Amino acid sequence: MSTPDVSSDQLTDVFAALADPTRRAILHRLTLGDASVRELTEPFAMSQPAVSKHLKVLENAGLITRTQVATSRFSHLEAEPLKEATEYMEKYRRFWNRSFDKLDEALASFTPATDAAPKTPTPESPRLTDENKERSDD
Repeated sequence: MSTPDVSSDQLTDVFAALADPTRRAILHRLTLGDASVRELTEPFAMSQPAVSKHLKVLENAGLITRTQVATSRFSHLEAEPLKEATEYMEKYRRFWNRSFDKLDEALASFTPATDAAPKTPTPESPRLTDENKERSDD
């Protein structure tokens, strides 16, 4: 088993930041361009200080940088940590795809071909006779 790389602490911070839907929505908004705290607060039913706390988490995870212009603070998306998180998850996607491929192969070997299905009723599935139909209508 290999040792985790140095960036694993940042990776932990990135996944922790992405765990919150408000922070994911903020990141999505920042894909459109830099935004002030006021602009980022508009779609949410929360105060600017509450949004600022979310921005601090995103900043600590390296997902955004913040700059001050006059009295406004602007946030800018930093996509590199998202790339690293995606690469990390890609390893597991490949693992699950291989596992599902093996499962498909195993199921295919146990599943009878559709052409081999019985075309006549078996004792387990009797055909309804007129007499049985009348009884079932009651």
